[in-house]
Amino acid sequence: MGKTFKKPEALTDEHTHYCPGCTHGVIHRLVAEVIDELGIRGRTVGISPVGCAVLAYNYFSFDFQEAAHGRAPAMATGIKRVRPDLIVFTYQGDGDLASIGMGEIIHAANRGEKFTTIFVNNAVYGMTGGQMAPTTMPGQRTTTCPLGRNVEEVGMPIKMAELLSSLETRGYITRQTVIKPKYIIKAKEAIKKAFTYQLEGRCFSLVELVSTCPTNWGLTPVEAVKWAEETLLPYYKLGEYKTPE
Repeated sequence: MGKTFKKPEALTDEHTHYCPGCTHGVIHRLVAEVIDELGIRGRTVGISPVGCAVLAYNYFSFDFQEAAHGRAPAMATGIKRVRPDLIVFTYQGDGDLASIGMGEIIHAANRGEKFTTIFVNNAVYGMTGGQMAPTTMPGQRTTTCPLGRNVEEVGMPIKMAELLSSLETRGYITRQTVIKPKYIIKAKEAIKKAFTYQLEGRCFSLVELVSTCPTNWGLTPVEAVKWAEETLLPYYKLGEYKTPE
């Protein structure tokens, strides 16, 4: 008999709407497991803006808010300041956080707001049609750059973990991935550390998670994992970029 895995209490029984090979479901599971293990489900509030995870509130069994595109950090700031006893996190994609929400996340991190951000980086706009994102790789084809990202015209992909870690304000910034089991273990450790820092009232925290988007990449789920490992990870290097110690 193989080992059976119990569904975390922080997850609902809702059937997934995500595409085959999408890693949002894996990330949801990790967040839910950490919340259960820390015993904070009763006082956790998640915030989801526009993007593939706009329906994330269907999958979690605790309070959730929905924010305008890119504005989740502003909403998180308000909730956390009014109710510092709550555990608050934003769940944002790269099109949301690194584009329209760039100003929001930089200033929230620079102010040292005591909430956590789960940042899903799949190098493309997922929900809105597969357009080029700030994180799209050089030469990567999207619906708005069918010949591939031309860095002479639009610049290089933005590395959010490195950018935020350059701020002088104390924080916890890390980049992990969930494309294979060996990476998932470290990703969960990072998520748990981020929530723990918030529980201790220590700092702003952001966990960037390199993810796949087979549908908008035009690849099978297996091909997407291979492409992510061979193309994304050499550029978006994994590791802890800043700790509050």
